[in-house]
Amino acid sequence: CVCVCMFSDVAGLSTSRAAGVLEESPLRSHRHSWRQQIFLRVATPQKATDSNERLDSCLDGGRMCVGPAAASGSGDPMTAVPEESTKRSKEELRELWRKAILQQILLQRMERENQKLQASESDLQNRRLKLDYEEITPCLKEVTLVWEKMLGTPGRSKVKFDLDTIHAAVTQGVPRQHRGEIWKFLSEQYLLRQTVPSRPPSNSSPYKELLKQLTSQQHAILIDLGRTFPTHPYFQAQLGAGQLSLYNILKAYSLLDPEVGYCQGLSFIAGVLLLHMGEEDAFNMLKFLMFDAGLRKQYRPDMIILQIQMYQLSRLLHDYHRDLHSHLEQQEIGPSLYATPWFLTLFASHFPLGFVARVFDMLFLQGSEVIFKVALSLLGSHKPLILQHDSLESIVDFIKTTLPNLGLVQMEKTINQVCEMDVSKQLQAYEVEYHVLQDELLDTPPTLNQQQRAAQLERTNQSLRQQNLDLLEELQVSQAQVCSLESRVEALAKSEGRLKEQVSSLEEEKLKLVGTITQLKNLLTSMGLNSSLDGQTVT
Repeated sequence: CVCVCMFSDVAGLSTSRAAGVLEESPLRSHRHSWRQQIFLRVATPQKATDSNERLDSCLDGGRMCVGPAAASGSGDPMTAVPEESTKRSKEELRELWRKAILQQILLQRMERENQKLQASESDLQNRRLKLDYEEITPCLKEVTLVWEKMLGTPGRSKVKFDLDTIHAAVTQGVPRQHRGEIWKFLSEQYLLRQTVPSRPPSNSSPYKELLKQLTSQQHAILIDLGRTFPTHPYFQAQLGAGQLSLYNILKAYSLLDPEVGYCQGLSFIAGVLLLHMGEEDAFNMLKFLMFDAGLRKQYRPDMIILQIQMYQLSRLLHDYHRDLHSHLEQQEIGPSLYATPWFLTLFASHFPLGFVARVFDMLFLQGSEVIFKVALSLLGSHKPLILQHDSLESIVDFIKTTLPNLGLVQMEKTINQVCEMDVSKQLQAYEVEYHVLQDELLDTPPTLNQQQRAAQLERTNQSLRQQNLDLLEELQVSQAQVCSLESRVEALAKSEGRLKEQVSSLEEEKLKLVGTITQLKNLLTSMGLNSSLDGQTVT
């Protein structure tokens, strides 16, 4: 079956208008506080701009997620395939065989091309093709030398470098030719400073073994290959080196993480990584971002974490840019209308590649909160221009099309602001606030009909189940950490016991030696010899 999760606010409100329930929207009720109104703006559908936007993909504010049980047939991936109750005719069976044979031929061709790709991966011309984008923060020679010194440190994966030095180096710039290696270095430093280990993927198969397996998301991945960086020369050629490597990474991850499988947006993240490093290294960095940096939660089929992120972004706007937040609220524009692709593709689907590379620099250094800081900085720096627009359509169009066309000066200014911002405490507080508001609104007298109430309770039940799973994961990690510490304490206790035995043995040996020395002194005295303090004897 195909699991389609469309979080499109435009489509949602178009449906509500058609049903004639706009007047019952809780957003228009004066009984809710401003915090509850922000919560309801995220938790309920938004005002529509065009009914045709119902079928927008996640890159325009929605999401198509192909789950672990998704079919790889030739039908539309957005439509579930019903079970057939009648026997297929010979013509239908012949057509199915024809499609299966063509698909097998395609896979064999891709396998042959993969072999050619592995032989030419290290080609210098290919590397130049990958890095064909404009850098926004030129890296000075002195900063490059600092990076080269850190990268060349023996055993660097086990050495904790000074965090202020790393932060200063990232702020001053990252050399494009070393960017992939620097991302691996930053991931190593992130793991060294991580106090609680993250939950590893359930599938521990190595990358090359995953490539030998088949995935049920093959059809959806193949469709998105041509949509990922279509103007970049490395990905332009159909079934060329770029598309084949991208297919391999996405296929391997869909097998590594069956719960997430493949979701639109992952292809852009994998594509950015692939432009700066080899195929297997890019897969390992994608795994790091998903499991260690915490991006995986926003791609789950229920999309609850993404909804919480939209609430957090709206609250940040309310606290940092109150006038802009009020202007967007007047037009009933929630963050889901424009910020969903920012989170799902890490800005890669709409913004220049040089800017996206700098966002990834900060992401590997500081984690997923960088997405909030970049979004807040972009909206804040364009606030005067956004306030000039007075309609939903013009505001959304400006944010989606005009805002990404940043100049180099504006891009660098945004990155500098991100380096100086700290919103980690606010994000934690807003997440707790979201759950509190959710509980408060559930406890209020029901204003919905029975069917709507049942649907709301079902969503809440799913949310609580997911929270229980998250808590269970954290408990398992904590228990594993406790067991590890107990084993270490036990080993240290045994070592301490052995050392005490050695000390006791040495004490006994010392006493024996002291007794022997006393006997020798007495013997020398009886023989008429005197012993000096330095051990020499005289008559």
